[in-house]
Amino acid sequence: MHMIGPFQLILVAIVVLVLFGRGKVAGLMGEVGKGISAFKKGISEGKEEVEKEAAVVAKDVTPSVSASDDAPKA
Repeated sequence: MHMIGPFQLILVAIVVLVLFGRGKVAGLMGEVGKGISAFKKGISEGKEEVEKEAAVVAKDVTPSVSASDDAPKA
């Protein structure tokens, strides 16, 4: 199977620029960048939410002490 070389990538870039124009390509790349940023932000917020939930669950793991537990056993 053939790998795509630098010449082929440059050729594809030129064809895309000719077909769509510099303004549309720049706008598209801007939208792609915004999408990637939003995705990364969503991932980090989801991770923080999971960590907070785990911290709440792990916060109180000690057993509760009741009056019957403190009574001396005979």
